[in-house]
Amino acid sequence: MTRAVVLGGGGLTGQCTVRDLAHSDEFDSVLAADLDPALAERARRRAGGNRVEAAQIDVRDRAALIRLLEGASVCVNAVQYAFNLEVMAACRAARVPYLDFGGLFHMTRRQLELDEPYRREHLLAVPGLGQVPGVSNVLAMEATRDLDRVDSITIRDGWIDLTPNAPEVLFTWSPSTFLDEMVLPAVIYENGAYRDYPPMSGAEVYAFASPVGAVKVYRTLHSEPATLPESLRDKGLRHCEWKEGGPGIDLLRIMALLGLASDAPLAVGGQSVRPREFLLALLRREKLLGVPEGMTVEDAEVCDLEIHGSTGGVAVERHAVARFPARPDWGLTATEYAVGVAGAIGAEFIVRGDIQGWGVLPPERCVPGSSFRTALERRGIESVITPPEEPLGPYRPPAPR
Repeated sequence: MTRAVVLGGGGLTGQCTVRDLAHSDEFDSVLAADLDPALAERARRRAGGNRVEAAQIDVRDRAALIRLLEGASVCVNAVQYAFNLEVMAACRAARVPYLDFGGLFHMTRRQLELDEPYRREHLLAVPGLGQVPGVSNVLAMEATRDLDRVDSITIRDGWIDLTPNAPEVLFTWSPSTFLDEMVLPAVIYENGAYRDYPPMSGAEVYAFASPVGAVKVYRTLHSEPATLPESLRDKGLRHCEWKEGGPGIDLLRIMALLGLASDAPLAVGGQSVRPREFLLALLRREKLLGVPEGMTVEDAEVCDLEIHGSTGGVAVERHAVARFPARPDWGLTATEYAVGVAGAIGAEFIVRGDIQGWGVLPPERCVPGSSFRTALERRGIESVITPPEEPLGPYRPPAPR
């Protein structure tokens, strides 16, 4: 019997993984596990069918987490990335294959340090198998496969809100992770070495494929530069960086500048308050986290990898582009949908044996690119590598499936 466990299964992205896996032929059962039992139950209810169960779990309770994982075929970790090592340790104890949605560079580097013991114990962990990182990593490898040399990869990600009468403020992704990106130095691989840049530096306006168009993007801390330089070292990669932009990012930047991203205690009226905890509590109270019941969000996101290299001594420039639509019939934004289904595809590939090997392997080293892109396309997520493939055509909002 194949069983998938989705930790954080009631969250913004985890609920999508649960729903996708609930209709997969690869699994007999799916467990949506979350710190908040109401969210886990909501994910179970939304998934439909009779293969999904809900459970409460605090991933900080190691013994309880190991018991929950025992006998599982795969664990999809959709909790906040700060807990990645704890979840990996529990999966290792329970001998369950593991994948997550990213570690924001530094956590990913710490996870990669566990490669040797994982290989020795014939275990598999895939960090960063979501949208970005994840789809971006796989596309980078696919787009450079035929090149003799890869000089640089610049990954840009932009999004747009197409919702009629959209609310002025709404966070449909983890603001805590994004606040980290606003305050932590952006780590760039430059001239064969890592270098810190100020967060939100290197601003440029970039023209993305439709419907995103021209968007101002900034350098922020991200996971792709943590793994791609090593994965493409034999091809001479000397430069790798990440930039992103779209609605909401400038608001987060202002919040960070005001100190609202800080975890340092602040005395207020005789009480000790952590600004970030206060901000997140305020967003929850005002119902600004996630898509409210009854509201339909129509947004889109495009990731564009600009690649420079050579083959046969001839210089090559190409772009690998993925376009992520929302899933309004599921009540999911583009980011929620893309992250969730990428993780679900990864879980399917692991139990099916399409992802093989032992160790802590980033997506570009273990995910079969062609079949992964095909699985994404079946879910409405298009990707192209130009040249030799044709550019993305006009954007057509997804029809309910």
